[in-house]
Amino acid sequence: MSPVPWGAMARLAGRRALFAVPVVLVVTFGVFAVAAASPFDPVKAYAGTAALGADQETLDRLRDNLGVDQSFVARWWHWLTSAVTGDFGDSSVMRQPVAEVIGERLGWSALLCAVAFTAAVLAGTLLGVLAARRPGSPLDRAVTSLAYCLEAAPVFWIALLAVWLFALQWDVLPAGGLTDTGSERVTPGQVTSHLVLPAGVLAVSQLPWFTLYVRQGVGDALAEDPVRGARARGTGERTVLLGHALRSGLLPVLTLIGSRVPELITGALLVETVFSWPGIAAATVEAATAVDFPLLAALTTLATAAVLAGNLLADLLYGLFDPRVKLDEM
Repeated sequence: MSPVPWGAMARLAGRRALFAVPVVLVVTFGVFAVAAASPFDPVKAYAGTAALGADQETLDRLRDNLGVDQSFVARWWHWLTSAVTGDFGDSSVMRQPVAEVIGERLGWSALLCAVAFTAAVLAGTLLGVLAARRPGSPLDRAVTSLAYCLEAAPVFWIALLAVWLFALQWDVLPAGGLTDTGSERVTPGQVTSHLVLPAGVLAVSQLPWFTLYVRQGVGDALAEDPVRGARARGTGERTVLLGHALRSGLLPVLTLIGSRVPELITGALLVETVFSWPGIAAATVEAATAVDFPLLAALTTLATAAVLAGNLLADLLYGLFDPRVKLDEM
């Protein structure tokens, strides 16, 4: 086995980091521009029902305190220069620093996405391999049909169906939240039981892509001459599948890691909303409806960084497992 090209990996990561700088600048600028064009009034969203009885002088003073009377370019530049020093500002809708809002919720969102993504990769690989072993068999047709059906189903519909079936009809899993009703402590057991449904739904939404990619990749690998030669020499079917076809067939799946990150994030927001999971979904929705500039920009930057990191991880894995790929040329 060839040594790990640490130097090439570091150079690729450095190039991608430099590329990420203008991307983040453009994305955050776009967030402030779109938010400025929004019909929602951040002052009234901040004041809530108190704004109904407030006079214009009070609203103007509040507008000045929030800084929303400035141009969106000035607000963007002020947020950007402060964010470089680690100060992401204060969230007007959450009434606390943006760093605290994200810090309290990011861990739960990361847990949900990590569990769902791992389950989708493992289950998709297993189903794809089983389907690829005998193309055209009843098992292959069943797995492929299921994958296409799940691919067409909206994630929120799957989530609502899961709540109706497992929580309301069978009463085997909680319908939402992080802990049981009335519980004052967050325990690993409660978190695990409440995680099953949202993570399962999010995994199911990602499952078709991995299943179909593995099925196609392993099927093509089984038809290659080296694999046929191994079979002709009397090599066992398990050795042929695990030692030859599976490694080659899984290479295309590595590209999915980066391409599926945006949809994983979008799906996680919908799943968190349906299951009242205490991640960043609620903060994102409230920030958007209240035109909370600092929180919107920070959450968008976080999502952009996750997408870029996913693409980088996919390229690094592809370069490690495929000797034909040169990391210095990527």
